[in-house]
Amino acid sequence: MPPPVDVLVVALYFGVLACLAAYGAHRAYLVYLYTTGRRRPVVPSASADPAGAFLPRVTVQLPVYNEMYVVERLIDAVGALRYPRDRLDVQVLDDSTDETSRIVDDAVRRWRARGLAISCLRRPTRAGFKAGALAAGLHAARGELIAIFDADFVPPPGFLEQAVPLFRAEAVGMVQARWGHRNRRDSLLTRVQALLLDAHFVLEHGARHRGGCFFNFNGTAGIWRREAIVSAGGWQHDTLTEDLDLSYRAQLAGWRFVFVPDVVAPAELPVEMNAFKSQQHRWAKGSIQTCRKLLPRVLRAPLPLRVRVESAFHLTANFNYLLVLAWSALVVPALFARSSAGGWWLWLDAPIFGAAGLAAVVFYTLSQREVGGDWLARVRDIPALAALGLGMSINNALAVLEALAGRPGGFARTAKYGPLAASGAWTGTRYRRAAVVQPLVELACGVYFTVAVGCALALGVLAPVPVLVLCQLGFFYAGCLSLAQQRAAAEAAWQAEAAGGSAP
Repeated sequence: MPPPVDVLVVALYFGVLACLAAYGAHRAYLVYLYTTGRRRPVVPSASADPAGAFLPRVTVQLPVYNEMYVVERLIDAVGALRYPRDRLDVQVLDDSTDETSRIVDDAVRRWRARGLAISCLRRPTRAGFKAGALAAGLHAARGELIAIFDADFVPPPGFLEQAVPLFRAEAVGMVQARWGHRNRRDSLLTRVQALLLDAHFVLEHGARHRGGCFFNFNGTAGIWRREAIVSAGGWQHDTLTEDLDLSYRAQLAGWRFVFVPDVVAPAELPVEMNAFKSQQHRWAKGSIQTCRKLLPRVLRAPLPLRVRVESAFHLTANFNYLLVLAWSALVVPALFARSSAGGWWLWLDAPIFGAAGLAAVVFYTLSQREVGGDWLARVRDIPALAALGLGMSINNALAVLEALAGRPGGFARTAKYGPLAASGAWTGTRYRRAAVVQPLVELACGVYFTVAVGCALALGVLAPVPVLVLCQLGFFYAGCLSLAQQRAAAEAAWQAEAAGGSAP
């Protein structure tokens, strides 16, 4: 009989794995919803508009905060949208504190001279961050429909032509397009992000839409019916994910959402590891804030049980990062406890890891096959995706803990660099982010998992070794890339100072 302490450690270890397996099973359920819902109409039957007679007034909102490298590209893309000019308004919601405002003013004057009804709205303070800007813009908006694009997006000219007709069905409150990726091939980091986002949109949104479950507006590349925003309580800034918050409130109010995977709005992926971490931190923290705010309402709502359960998995998904940290703390003690017990204990977690690995491969492979193109080449990055996902667990777990502790925090924008991103010249720009402590913690975790791999091999507990190696690589990658990019940025700044200049 193993010692009681060993039994307790192993029980906790497998308890955490069982919780992680439940979320893995939910991912398999999304694949089931997606594949079994293929024959269901993905848009309301009333959306057909062959004569082009349905032309409601549209206000396009462009929330901007210090986006000097990409804002002109955005305004030019919106100015090129094909839609009757007498039914189109554009609002640039500019909260900037740098020369972005000058670039905005020049672009607004240029497009106004071409006959576009475009205006710039500036607030005295940045109260409410993006949600506050959208709410302020809504008061002045004339459109029945509100389209929203973040600064790093480049909507295609036919975006409104493709998406607006879906609102012929009066129950439709929001239409979400799929995000494309302008710089997918820039680096391993951008390729992995593209895989993550493709799966989120194609499979998660696609499955929830086809299965009649709740899904969310992603903050950009979508169109709202103004009435849906107002009836759901408007934009609120008590969470960092105002898009997820409003989405759930609107669907609880009875509005139907539509996801259209064939309408694609290209955007720029973060090229900087610290910017990616900041983005993921904000999304993870905001989702848990929204979970605390709305999950009780969802569970009490008169909705089918499957919809409420799926929504619970959706809103609590980022708790996975706390589970990963708990598993990390238990894995080495569990290795020794299981080695002393011997026998079948050594391989008990092999089926769990095998099923999880297979589910992840199917999930991301299916999403890439649906996206099309050279999808077989793209799925080769799935192991890197798994490693980075594990390596981000410190960053995202901290976000979850902050949300649970009720720490509000500020809205940290994700820096984008436009043409400078692909050339590598972004290292000398002013929007780069710096962090030292967290990368060092990630490197320490990489060392910890290196020790764990050695212990597992020495003790003959081989089932968790592949996962331990992924953790090791993921933490080293996250920590090393953060520090390397910060060093390159510091050198660029030093060279600019030595040359008597400043960051562009």
